[in-house]
Order: sequence, then C-alpha cells, then structure tokens
Amino acid sequence: MPQNHLLLDDELERQLEAVRKQEGLNSIDEAAEWLTRRRLRKGTQGLTGRGRALYPVSGDRSE
Repeated sequence: MPQNHLLLDDELERQLEAVRKQEGLNSIDEAAEWLTRRRLRKGTQGLTGRGRALYPVSGDRSE
C-alpha cells in the first residue's frame, strides 16, 4: 500500500497527539488514519443514510 506523508505544524501535531492518547493508539500516523476513516464514514453516512465498512484496497486486480 502506498505511504503518504503529512507535513505537520506544531498545532496539527498537538491535535493528533491528543487524538492518539484519547483513542489509545500507538502512533500519530494511526491517529491520522483513524481520523480519516472516521471522516469518510461520517461523510458516507451523510450521503447514503447508512454506515459502511471501509476495507483497504490492495494489489492490482487486472482481470
């Protein structure tokens, strides 16, 4: 899976650290991923009115 890197300023790093502690995550990267997934779920729920599971996409599915 490709890795994306965030450039963090002090405020963003503080916010991610707070989320990391609150949710019991191991790293700031996990906190950023958790927030991204949460936002996607809420956005999808707002569009469809239903919750949806998010699964990672892996590999090339050339068929």
